Amino acid sequence: MVRPQPSRRGRLQAPTAPTRRQLQSFQVSATDSLPSQNTADSDPVSTTRSAALERRKALTTSGKAAVLKDSAVSGGRVRSRQDNRRPVVQRPTWVRREKSGNQQPASCSPSARFRTATASQRGVLGAHPLTDLAENKRLQAYEQEIKGRFDRIVPVLQKVSAFQHEADFITQAQRLSRAELGFDLPDHILEKAWVRPLDMRALFAWCVFQSHQSFSERFFLDDPLASASGSQRAEQFNAFLLECGFHLLDVTPCADGRLAHSIAYALRIPFSSVRRRSHAGAMFDVENTVNRWVKTEHRRYRESVPNEAHAPTRYLKVVTYHFSSLDPEHQGCAAHGSNDALAASAGLQRLHDFREAVENSFCCGASVDLLLIGLDTDTDAIRVHVPSRDGEIQLDRWLCAQTLYESTASLTATQASEAVSAAVQTHCVEAPEPGMVKLISHLLMNNISQQDYVRSLHQGPYPDAGHAERFIGVGIGFKEVHLRNLTYFAHLDTVEEGAPDLDVGVKIFKGLNVSRDLPIPVVIRFDYSGKVPGARERAIADCHRVQDAISARYQELVRDGLLHTLLTVRDRDLPTPAEAVGSTLDPVKQEAH
Repeated sequence: MVRPQPSRRGRLQAPTAPTRRQLQSFQVSATDSLPSQNTADSDPVSTTRSAALERRKALTTSGKAAVLKDSAVSGGRVRSRQDNRRPVVQRPTWVRREKSGNQQPASCSPSARFRTATASQRGVLGAHPLTDLAENKRLQAYEQEIKGRFDRIVPVLQKVSAFQHEADFITQAQRLSRAELGFDLPDHILEKAWVRPLDMRALFAWCVFQSHQSFSERFFLDDPLASASGSQRAEQFNAFLLECGFHLLDVTPCADGRLAHSIAYALRIPFSSVRRRSHAGAMFDVENTVNRWVKTEHRRYRESVPNEAHAPTRYLKVVTYHFSSLDPEHQGCAAHGSNDALAASAGLQRLHDFREAVENSFCCGASVDLLLIGLDTDTDAIRVHVPSRDGEIQLDRWLCAQTLYESTASLTATQASEAVSAAVQTHCVEAPEPGMVKLISHLLMNNISQQDYVRSLHQGPYPDAGHAERFIGVGIGFKEVHLRNLTYFAHLDTVEEGAPDLDVGVKIFKGLNVSRDLPIPVVIRFDYSGKVPGARERAIADCHRVQDAISARYQELVRDGLLHTLLTVRDRDLPTPAEAVGSTLDPVKQEAH
């Protein structure tokens, strides 16, 4: 039989014919083995037949100097040491380039090792030398605590539903809710259980809203991420950012709940050191972003915060798009139709629009720096499109954090750190600015800890490859949300301008909740500055305005009890939790006659 030959990368190729050198050697050996006779006296038919036999023999044993396996019944062939191919010099595996501009960017995190490695094999691998195990342990405890609040809601309500016709129903229900969830259920809903079936949809939404309020209080009062303004981690990162040459880091991730943790977990940046605004498809509003840039530069000029206006630092705008390595055609960005190439190109175009707007609107060489990052929602591995020295970003070139993880796992922490920095510096023909190299290297090394976090917590990729958000967050705020698949964001001032983001969220929750006959919980939030007279009242008015617009836009869902809202406001100048100022679940007030 003809044996297929392995390629340089170890994958079997199609069977191949013998090489020219092999044929020549077989012909020489055949000539030497034939009886010596004159060429003129040789039989042409015999010569042709001999040549055909030798060629068949060559085809059968093609493959350089293969030897037979001793005492093998099947006559199987194994390769000798002489068969080893020369090592082929290749470019670093973390540099990925598209062969064709029409192809979609391939995942930098193919997750093959997650699918093939057994649990015991992963245990042998251990953590990467750059992984912060203590930080991973602390983040895991916080995530399990907060998500556990929401995950206990359905089991508790199932128990409540089971004894809703018992005499002491309200007492049992409240005792169970306090013990399992930590809060009371609304009496005005429980008291109607003897008249009509218990409104489980309303109770579900109530529990989600109360759980949101509980973790909001925990976040602002206890600072579980140790990243509040003025904390040691925040001050250290602020100083590091200035050393890199940036006075503000403005990040726009996609509004998808699978990116809600991108700051505190995937990139490991103190949340108070970043300006974060999420939008569907990471399509941020250019005009609003320019206004925030103006505010930042004005504060530098008037207050020297975070540094003096004449300091040679820059405003860095980052877009984080996402993709799925396990199911790219269905679990990618919903706003871009799960088209990874479109998600990346649209994000880059929006970055270019922002930079052009700043340069065209202001004098004296005003400009901004840009950075494009992709996040694999299955493994949390990032890929960074490293900008060149002149700030240009290429869509088909990136550094893959997972590949860097694998290539540096066997090194010491110092060697791995140096290897990551070298990869960033040599990625482009012209090395980026030293500050950009330093920042990107920092983010890539931080992401290595997150990759180990996912592996150790789930023994592979995330089990919830798709959406699993608990509620929709609408408005401006939600500084406390830093957990994956907890909240779908729809940042907006009015429903009309934010309709695309909100519609995507409602579509997602129709699959998550409505399909199970559960309502869509919507938390409306407007932060305000307590330093401004009348700001709180205006924030409350904005909440009611948006609630009315949502009720009008999704009338059928609201009428059927499949969409409930909670109205909250918060003073952004104080470390205080969100304040509930209204809800569709509030008891109906009796009118006085």
